[in-house]
Amino acid sequence: MAATSRLLAAALCLPGLAEPALADGAPDQGQIALKYLDYLDYQPGRERVRIRAPSLHVLAPLSSRWALGATAIHDAISGASPAFHTRAISQLKDERNAADLTLTRYFDDASLGLTAAYSNETDYRSRGLALSGSWSTEDRNRTWTAGLGASRDRINPVTGLVVDEKKQVLDWTLGVTQVLNPRQLLQLTLGHNRARGYLNDPYKVSDERPRSRHATRLLLRFHQHLEEGGQTLRWSLRHYQDSYGVQAQTAGLEFVQPLPWGLSLTPSLRLHNQRKARFYVEVDPEAAPFATQPPEDWLQFSLDQRLSSFGARTLGLKLAWQATPDWTADIKLEHYAQRGDWYLGSGSTGLAPFAARSWQLGLSRSF
Repeated sequence: MAATSRLLAAALCLPGLAEPALADGAPDQGQIALKYLDYLDYQPGRERVRIRAPSLHVLAPLSSRWALGATAIHDAISGASPAFHTRAISQLKDERNAADLTLTRYFDDASLGLTAAYSNETDYRSRGLALSGSWSTEDRNRTWTAGLGASRDRINPVTGLVVDEKKQVLDWTLGVTQVLNPRQLLQLTLGHNRARGYLNDPYKVSDERPRSRHATRLLLRFHQHLEEGGQTLRWSLRHYQDSYGVQAQTAGLEFVQPLPWGLSLTPSLRLHNQRKARFYVEVDPEAAPFATQPPEDWLQFSLDQRLSSFGARTLGLKLAWQATPDWTADIKLEHYAQRGDWYLGSGSTGLAPFAARSWQLGLSRSF
């Protein structure tokens, strides 16, 4: 369940291990924010994983130079997951508790933050540390950021396939944010991580992956504020590639429309295209209802749908309400769909269509 949990943390906007803080000065107000996420994925005729996750985030200024942030989250995970490709779906149930703590020191033109994180599931425990920093030019038009994080995981699947297996991850990021003019902002971020240890999925049939994985990602973001109507246009482009042979591109677009009474509406669209891992085993129709067997001379192999070639689309809509200067509330809805024949090329075949929906409620107060 570790992969699902990491996706969930991202969806809830929890601080990442190597996300640098910007050098804007220590906050002059504290903040407390509550979020609740309900996520469900499914394929035709069968619901799969469902996650219900409340989270709490607190940010407290300690002085004009120091701030402390903390986040806690609890995931209740239930449903079913396929043992190979999109077949042999079996029941699952798990819970995860996670927390992180960030201490940030602010300087005149820079900031430095230290984060400690912990996550625990029935079969997976993770601990991490990260150091992040930023530096801004005197006119605040350009900000450089950097981060370095490391985590150590212990894996004990309930299947008993392995006992006390380990995984270590080292991740770094470098970024620059440039104010082009009073209405335009450009951001470029480069990241790289190296994972070593047990990287198999112990709940999948025929899953033998390399014990190391290197991944590089490049993200470009652009924000355009439209002066006449007060709208904001945000677009992003992301490229990812790793030593498994996976390559993926994601394009995102958001449009923030202000409304009366402190409301704003943000529709969004993301398009994703992923090339399969070099050891992904395509579905053999003649093997059904049994699992496709990998070629005899393959040392690594996987029947995991997530490593296939596919295209995906995500539609989202967010409604936010600034009720008072101190109170903010929002609700966000998203629908995700994935198909092999949406891949720009020759996509994977023999897989059931995959989809997911999520809704998220948020409430925050400054103090």
